[in-house]
Amino acid sequence: MIQVKDTPSYSEKKISDDVDLISKTLMEGADEGEVDLIITTGGTGLAPRDVTPEATQKVLDIEIPGLGEAMRMGTFEKTNMSILSRATGGIRSGCLIINLPGSPKGVQECLNVVVGSIHHALEMIRGWKTHGEEASHGPI
Repeated sequence: MIQVKDTPSYSEKKISDDVDLISKTLMEGADEGEVDLIITTGGTGLAPRDVTPEATQKVLDIEIPGLGEAMRMGTFEKTNMSILSRATGGIRSGCLIINLPGSPKGVQECLNVVVGSIHHALEMIRGWKTHGEEASHGPI
């Protein structure tokens, strides 16, 4: 698990491909309330040991399907194998969690797709910024 490097609370943790261990680690990171972003790498493919999406979905309060969709669409022209990725993301306890693939190239390509949305997502999740008064979610 990787949190954003060069931030006050950057850390790395390498764990095995075990649903319960991954879920527990995600919960520990998110539930302490001091972590804004958790990025996982690996375990998003089709191999039997690829269980990161299941572990992530198990602990999310809110799933954000657009994260995985954007990464698959945004990298498809580089590799049509991107459609085999099961990466997902969402929110737990006010913490944004994003699954990335395991290869360094895949990590960089997928991160390039979503990096522009991360700050805005964190602003919304943490209540740092809300839509203005002109925004309406009610009937037209």
